[in-house]
This record gives sequence, C-alpha cells and structure tokens, in this order.
Amino acid sequence: MPIYLPIAELPVSIFLIFGMAAAVGFISGMFGVGGGFLMTPLLVFLGIPPGVAVATGAAQIAAASMTGVLNFWRRDALDVKLGLVLVVGGLFGTLLGVLFFNAMRRAGYFELVLVLSYVTLLGTVGGLMLIESLRATFLPNRTKGQRPRRTDERWWFETLPLPMRFERSGLVISAIPLVLLGVFIGFAGSVLGIGGGFIVVPVLIYLFRVPTAVVVGTSLFQILFTMMAATMLHAVTNQSVDIVLALILIVGSVIGAQFGARVGQNLKGEHFRLLLAILIFGVAVRFAVEIGVKPTELFSIEQQEIRL
Repeated sequence: MPIYLPIAELPVSIFLIFGMAAAVGFISGMFGVGGGFLMTPLLVFLGIPPGVAVATGAAQIAAASMTGVLNFWRRDALDVKLGLVLVVGGLFGTLLGVLFFNAMRRAGYFELVLVLSYVTLLGTVGGLMLIESLRATFLPNRTKGQRPRRTDERWWFETLPLPMRFERSGLVISAIPLVLLGVFIGFAGSVLGIGGGFIVVPVLIYLFRVPTAVVVGTSLFQILFTMMAATMLHAVTNQSVDIVLALILIVGSVIGAQFGARVGQNLKGEHFRLLLAILIFGVAVRFAVEIGVKPTELFSIEQQEIRL
C-alpha cells in the first residue's frame, strides 16, 4: 500500500518502510545500538533524499532512545551526572552539526560529504572491531595473554583541569575530554543521522573505564537529548523532518526492538561483537561501492554563450 511522504515528496510502500524499520529495530535491540547507522543508509538507498533521511532518522533515534533510558532508569543502571556532562557537549556539537548540514546542502555537497563520512567513520570503527572480534573468536589464547590495563594507569587526558567526581560510575576525571566526546557525537549525529552509541560505548568502557553496568544507559541518555535537539533544529532551520515517515519508522523499530532484545540475550560475547563488526563494516563497504559505481544518469557542466 503506497503512502505519500510530504517532505520527501515521493510515494513509498508503507509495508516496506515498516518492515525495514522493524528489521533495524530488531538489530538495535539485539546489539544495544541506536540503529541510525543502518536506518539512514537504507532510507538513502530506497530513494529518500539524504537530507530528509538524516533529519527524520534523528527523530526515530530519539524515540527509540526514550524507551531504553526509561528502562535503564528503573534499573538504576545509568549515571545521570556523567550523562549530563556528555549532553552539554552533545548539544553544542549538534548545533554545529546542523549549521554544517545546512551549509553543505546549500553548496550542493551534502550527499558527497555523507557518503565519504560513512565510509571513513564506519570503515574505521567496523574494521577495528572486526579485527578484535576475529582475534577473540579464532585466537582466544593470544587475546587472553595480553596484559590488561592496570587500574593505577592514567591516560594523559585524565590529568586535565576541571576534575569531576561521578559517584555512580566511581570515577574522578576531567570534564574536558567528556565534553569533547559529546561535541563529536552530537556533530556526527546531526550530520549523519546516527546516535553514535557504537562509538560512545567502546570509548567510555576502554578509555574512561566507565563500568559496563551503567555505560549503555548513560550513552542512551546522552543520545536522547542530542537527537531531540537535532530533530527540532532540522525541523526549524531546513524543514527536512518528514513526520509521516518518522511515525512509521518509530512504530516499526519499537516493535522490532522487543524481539531483538530477547535474541541478543542468548548470544555469546565473542559472537555478539563479531556480528556487530560485520554489520558496521558492511555498511561502510556498501557506501564505498556507491562511490565507485558509474551513475545511471551522467551530467556534464560546460560554459555556454548567451546571445540576445
């Protein structure tokens, strides 16, 4: 059954969009990520204008994050103070990202920026995760023999000014690197239509040593507010949020996430990371192929003399 999207200005199959949202929601629930790195590319591949796909995807990520935050809040599994520090940086980064988004759209370079950014970001993160996962899966003895980081070891950024104590996470760390992390995630989220959970979670765990018991809930807390801000800014500044498309995506992803969460509980840690790495790296490869494929319609620009 086709339905017309007023902002995207094209008809789409409501069942196709709903099924796609449910599938992404299933993957999001299974891996504990927002799913924006999948939803936005799928919408673009389906023919949705990239600007509309990014802005509308932010609304879907915000809605999906809300249910996760409420769940972790009830379980006391998030650090609100740490999340607020990330939100401060995230809101500033979101504003910068929307300004950059609008500038690139006006210049006509946004689609190129989107493709190159996805290839670079997802290719790097997915490639590193894939290498680590393959080592953990096929060379378990070698990974077990690696020396773990001692608790008394400190990175250089942990000694910066403005130290803050986070009681829930048991950390004392400078607020500066946390705010900068929030700025980066907010900027990337508003430009690429991603929540950034697949970046925030590993950084908080491996660099800042945030306990895994609170890291996912804290990440979702930050993503919720930055994606809400991105949605409102996109809607006000460039009117690129398609509410009809957003509602279909929200309903489908919420339903799919419920089933994905149940399946994810039965996955082993090594298999969990390997599948997520393949997924992220696969999206990057798909965008890389898009760069090298010859377009179906060729255009050329040449100067013409106008005679009156």
